[in-house]
Amino acid sequence: MTSPPNRDPGLQPERTRLAWRRTTLSSTVAAVLAAKAALHGGVTPEGVIICALCCALWLAFLTLAHHRITTLTADSGPPPPLAPRHATAAVLCTVAVAVCAAVLVY
Repeated sequence: MTSPPNRDPGLQPERTRLAWRRTTLSSTVAAVLAAKAALHGGVTPEGVIICALCCALWLAFLTLAHHRITTLTADSGPPPPLAPRHATAAVLCTVAVAVCAAVLVY
């Protein structure tokens, strides 16, 4: 039986940091497309409200992602796990953007 090769402990935080950046980019594209769809048929009160809500959700997710990315890049040893309240907030932002998308489609 052979021992497993030594892993570089810096790779996992790097992959996680890149995943957060990729998700933030996807969220940005989704928010821009949602704003475009909300205002496509002209400026209506409902469209402005949905656009503002999508922008607020995007800013909340961006804040969460930035906090996690800076935590992962800190040189203070292995990064701590994601706090449950931050994970819950990220999930709620994602679900809320999906609900906004469903409202825009119908």
